[in-house]
Amino acid sequence: MTDGDRQEMLIVTGMSGAGRSTAADALEDLGWYVVDNLPPQMLRPLVELAQHAGESLPRIAAVVDIRGGEFFSELQQMVESLRDKVDVRVVFLDADDAVLVRRFDSVRRPHPLQGDGTLLDGIAAERNRLAAVRESSDILVDTSGLNIHQLANLVTETFAEQGRAGIRVTVQSFGFKYGLPPDADLVADARFLPNPFWDPDLRALTGEDARVSDYVLEQLGAGEFLDAYLAALRPVLDGYQRESKRHATIAIGCTGGKHRSVALVRELAARLGTIPGLAVSVKHRDLGRE
Repeated sequence: MTDGDRQEMLIVTGMSGAGRSTAADALEDLGWYVVDNLPPQMLRPLVELAQHAGESLPRIAAVVDIRGGEFFSELQQMVESLRDKVDVRVVFLDADDAVLVRRFDSVRRPHPLQGDGTLLDGIAAERNRLAAVRESSDILVDTSGLNIHQLANLVTETFAEQGRAGIRVTVQSFGFKYGLPPDADLVADARFLPNPFWDPDLRALTGEDARVSDYVLEQLGAGEFLDAYLAALRPVLDGYQRESKRHATIAIGCTGGKHRSVALVRELAARLGTIPGLAVSVKHRDLGRE
């Protein structure tokens, strides 16, 4: 391992029931050295061990969560102290309260902070304790609509070796009728363009079809939007890199997430892919919904 190829470290944290174990298993399958339920105070010794091991431990991941009790409060301070030693990213897994309740009910386990209260009491207490960590995390993943296989695939796509890109950018389409994506860093609106849904020949197709894509991109304002948005994104992504934010989700929405947003996302991702230092992936959140 050379001086310019520093070790990578992921801190996997988030809400209980949001999929930390699934994410950890997927990382292990990718070749990461994973340590579960690690108190924050043990992060520095883990980094020192990895540095001593050199190339045999180039990528390490630690699952850190409220099971660490009072020690968990020191997580943010420990992460900041390690940034000059390794490339550290904090991954926060979250899910809606109703989803977390269903997941706990399905395994018939109490919430670790539930005590004598209800399951929702425990979830609320955990949200309160994790609020600052969630706000400062590098990558926020909402697992509400994901099963364990989908989450594992997402982790694989996100953290597989990608040439040590400076920033991994996910460009995502969505439908406003289904709600904003909670993990998006930047959101744009494609509803200023004519909707192919109202063309009988295009309605059953999607933005992945050349006929729909051509229709959308040829509309007045589409090209200008893409040119201007790409120009606006460049300083933002440069700033993310300076601030060590290694993952960004850029979302573009239309009414149903089927035509306009899909076509624009594909084109924007292609343009972003030409920028050095970016590893770009595409996600269509609502494609296939009725």
